[in-house]
Amino acid sequence: MRTLPRAGAVCAVAVAALFAAPSAHATVPGDNGTVKIHDASTGEELKKNEPHVCSFYLDGFGFDSAQKIDWHIDAVPPSDNSGETVKSGTLVLDDEGHGRTGNLSLPDGHYKLYWNFDGENGRAKQKVFWTDCEDSEEGGGSSASPSASASASASASASVSPSAGASASASASSPAGAVPSASASGQGGVSGDLAETGNGAPVGLLSGVAALLVAAGGFLAFRRRKAQQG
Repeated sequence: MRTLPRAGAVCAVAVAALFAAPSAHATVPGDNGTVKIHDASTGEELKKNEPHVCSFYLDGFGFDSAQKIDWHIDAVPPSDNSGETVKSGTLVLDDEGHGRTGNLSLPDGHYKLYWNFDGENGRAKQKVFWTDCEDSEEGGGSSASPSASASASASASASVSPSAGASASASASSPAGAVPSASASGQGGVSGDLAETGNGAPVGLLSGVAALLVAAGGFLAFRRRKAQQG
């Protein structure tokens, strides 16, 4: 009969241990934080992970106060240098368990972050991400390249230069005070008008002389008739 109380006591202890184990594990310091990959233009207040970046930084938050961090980034397949550690560093978090690195950059490729810290209970925090600066540069702007701009400028200069040179040549060859070149072309312009104006005075004089001769001839004919009648 005494075995029943003992068995009950053992069961009670076992149940208590089962409920206490998760609670004890949850209070283990060090593993309660997380780390994110942030684009360089992303604010620290946005606690999101960005696995496709160009320039970026590592942002850790929710850790214990003043924890020391050791981190490194390895290249992973399909990167040509897979397995190579390409960047590493250390960081001490602030009193709120937050900290970030400066802005980082890597050649375009596939990488994995290992975020180790004092007091961790298990493996390091890890993040896999891609860097792709070529696509970022192509998508970020629509301005023409310097070579295209230079080509456009050269083409514009070439198309304008002949007319400008012709104008300068015409101006240099024309005497001071001359009429515009369109009038001096001799195609019904001012030069034709000048010729007509220059010939106007002789034509009028000849007309007057002819009128006087006609009048004189009429007067002589009238005198002759009168003389014949007398």
